[in-house]
Amino acid sequence: MKTRITTLLGIEHPIIQGGMIWASQWQLVTAVSNAGGLGLLGSGSMSAEELRTQIRQCKAHTSKPFGVNVPIMYANSAQTMEVIMDEGVSVVFTSAGNPALWTDKLHEKGMKVVHVVSSSKFALKAQAAGVDAVVAEGFEAGGHNGREETTTLVLVPEVCRKVTIPVIAAGGIATGSAMYATMALGAQGVQMGSRFIATEEASVHSLFKQEVLKAKEGDTVLTLKELSPVRLLKNPFYEQVEALYQQREATPENLKQLLGKGRTKLGMYDGDLKEGELEIGQVSSLIEEVKTVKEVFEEVLAEFQQTRNLMINATND
Repeated sequence: MKTRITTLLGIEHPIIQGGMIWASQWQLVTAVSNAGGLGLLGSGSMSAEELRTQIRQCKAHTSKPFGVNVPIMYANSAQTMEVIMDEGVSVVFTSAGNPALWTDKLHEKGMKVVHVVSSSKFALKAQAAGVDAVVAEGFEAGGHNGREETTTLVLVPEVCRKVTIPVIAAGGIATGSAMYATMALGAQGVQMGSRFIATEEASVHSLFKQEVLKAKEGDTVLTLKELSPVRLLKNPFYEQVEALYQQREATPENLKQLLGKGRTKLGMYDGDLKEGELEIGQVSSLIEEVKTVKEVFEEVLAEFQQTRNLMINATND
């Protein structure tokens, strides 16, 4: 399948794996790239030297393109970028910050730059900063999210109307039919996070993967807007957060004190389902089985083709 995104990134299928903290290490990244998509290392949970090791492991296990996701707002983002430029990664996905800080420098190294946005306003700013493409990430997405609460099916066509660079759809996409729907709205590819959490290659704890499989409609909530909005799976830790809101004591200071340090690692990587933070998207309610990355690709691409055929037949009728 050839689109502007497959041409830009040098990949076979327009499927990009989300660069999720504690989930996206070299095993997942190389499996996605070897399947014909684009794997992304989640640098947000790595020191600069840990990232260097992960990049080198990727190079040792795939000859296909792969990239790194960098949350610009993180304190060590400058060191992260230095490692990326030193190691010569082919593509960088930036998020949570101003892409103008790094786009020109990355382009000078011959890298492609894609920025994650939650509104058409930010998409236009990213385009003005010179990025090669944007990810339009809707409210449904897991992890850190935009404050606008615009759903993917509204955001994608809005962004596609405003920018001329390629658009990648994200948020609530885990199936071939959802992929078809967002591409019908103008997206040139999709980014999937939650679906790749529930794979054998994802580095998160097996207990967390099982919680994802158990998730039902309404089991995730976008919260912590006073700090940085994040979508969480409901658990005892989330109930502590919600209690602060119910008591009208959810000040930034109180939330920071409750969060402390390492909550995401505690939940997603260490498997503490009570005290850890469990980041996952709304689409978790549709995920019923932990599969290999290869199996996910086969399933998604087959359903995409089936949906396309159904739409062609419906039009002909």
